[in-house]
Parts: sequence; C-alpha cells; structure tokens
Amino acid sequence: MGYKVVVAGATGNVGREMLNILAERQFPADEVVALASRRSLGTEVSFGDKTLKTKDIEGFDFTGYDIALFAIGSEATKQYAPIAASQGCVVIDNSSLYRYDPQIPLVVPEVNPDAVEEYRNKMIIANPNCSTAQMVVALKPLHDRARIKRVVVSTYQSVSGAGKDGMDELWNQTKGMYVPGQEVEPKKFQKQIAFNVIPQIDVFLDSGDTKEEWKMAAETKKIMDPSIKVTATCVRVPVFVGHSEAVNIEFEDFLDEDEARDILREAPGVLVIDKREPGGYSTPVECVGDFATFVSRIRQDVTVENGLNLWCVSDNLRKGAALNAVQIAELLGNRCLKKG
Repeated sequence: MGYKVVVAGATGNVGREMLNILAERQFPADEVVALASRRSLGTEVSFGDKTLKTKDIEGFDFTGYDIALFAIGSEATKQYAPIAASQGCVVIDNSSLYRYDPQIPLVVPEVNPDAVEEYRNKMIIANPNCSTAQMVVALKPLHDRARIKRVVVSTYQSVSGAGKDGMDELWNQTKGMYVPGQEVEPKKFQKQIAFNVIPQIDVFLDSGDTKEEWKMAAETKKIMDPSIKVTATCVRVPVFVGHSEAVNIEFEDFLDEDEARDILREAPGVLVIDKREPGGYSTPVECVGDFATFVSRIRQDVTVENGLNLWCVSDNLRKGAALNAVQIAELLGNRCLKKG
C-alpha cells in the first residue's frame, strides 16, 4: 500500500520540479494530486508519463492523504498548512513561514535526519532556504571531523530563486539590450539583472544584513549546531538555474585539504569535482538537473590557524527546494509512516 500525496503549488517552478522528482525517484505513491490556486484550476502538469489536471486548493479536503508538499509561498501556507495538518496530512513546506518555529523541524536529510521525528509536534516539517541547503550538505561531514567555529559565505544566486518572474525578467532584459525600443526596466529585481550582479536578496534588516543573509545564519545554526557563527553576503547573478557559493570555513581543529577532499568524496549527496587545472571545477551549467551538491576548489586558508576554502554549486530548484522536500518525504515514510 503506497502513499497518497498532494503537491500544492503544482504550476510553479518548484511545484513542477516536485512532481518530476517524485516520478524520477519512483516515490511509492498510489495517488498524486496537483493543487493550485483557483486562477490555475484545470492547468495540466506532468507527472512522469501521466498528465494531471490541477485542483483548487481552496476547500480541498486533505483527509486520507499522507503527505502534502507545499510550494505556495508563506501567505498561502499560513492559510492552508494548518488545515492539512489538522486533517491528518503531514505538510512539508518549502516557504520560510515555519523554518524558525522551535517546534517545527527544519530538515536536510543528509545532515539532520533524526529531526524528522519531530513532525508529530505540529504535523509540519520545514524545508530550508535554497542557499542554506546546499551549504550544510557540504559542511556537515567536515563539522563532524573538525568542529566548525565560523563560516564566511558569499553566494552567487540564480534568478530562478525568485520564481518564473525572475527568469522572465532576465530573459527579456537580456534580449532588450540588443533590440532598440524593447528595453525592459527592472521590476522583479531592484536593479538591472542582465549583465549585472545585485548584492541584495530579500529585504534589508536593521543590522544591514538582508533577510536572505540572516536566513543562512539562523538556519545553519538550527540544522547543524547553534554554536557555529555564520556571516553571509548574498548576491543575485544573471544565471537562470543553479546557485554557487564561495565558502570560507574556520575549524576548532586542523583539517588538511586532502583529508577534507576525501571526507567529502564519501559524504552523502556530495560530488567532488576538484582538479587544479583549467575547467577542473563545477559551474551552475553542469549542475542543472542533477541531485548532487557539487564541491570544488578545496584548499587551505593560510590566513587563519585552521581554515579551508571551497566552492559549492547546486541546482537550487532541486536540492535547494524540490529534491530536499521529496527526500524529507522519503525519510518520513521510511522512519515514521512506514507504508509503501
């Protein structure tokens, strides 16, 4: 007997990717239902070799369904997640709404799988921010070996992190640069994104950090270890899919770069591509469509006593969102629900 699964927000970038990954990984589902807002009612979405017609999330009865993957944003999640949970359906939420609630687990299966057991608190599990997810997959095996004290990370985040509107703006703005009269003014982003980089993702806080930068620190502490200090600078770049990160790590104990490379080669969810030659590293183009978090440029930082640098790349629609949610569903099934 398999699971009855709901995908809410099935017409968006992440929702469609959730359906793709459920099919690719052959998740043991007897039934999959695609939900969307009323304006998208009846829109057809692909699920493996099947086509599903979206149903209206408003008034949907979650009774009898086991797992709901939510990709509908914080406001809609605030309305519908408690309904699904109250009707006995476990919600795995991709928004930021529940990530910082101490009663709701924030889970990256390769990093803190035991936390999934806490779903019983509120029948909700939170999916982390895309930039955090890939980073902690790379950090956790190194932390287990040498204890991380501090992380300095600079991100290079693709426009798909801002949804379809962000991808459209990059596409149209780039074309408009070459066609007089078809110039596109910034709308989704704060400044021109074509041929540019923007050092702002989300809103500014009183500290001077953006909320995206705050999220990376808060989520790393919750998922891995509250004692780790994290400082981030998050930057939007003109790449369609795939987030990249330059990560500087300071450890309590010395960790040799060769040992770090060997540890990461054995780590779940990590693919090391690290040759010290032209092109011997990963870029967003290579990671699109892949499940792995790619790690390159592993090297000693000689400016501190116990430091390493590395380069981390991942498909943000997959590991940063949809894949992690499906992996949580698999973990939940194997450890807790035990069907299929």
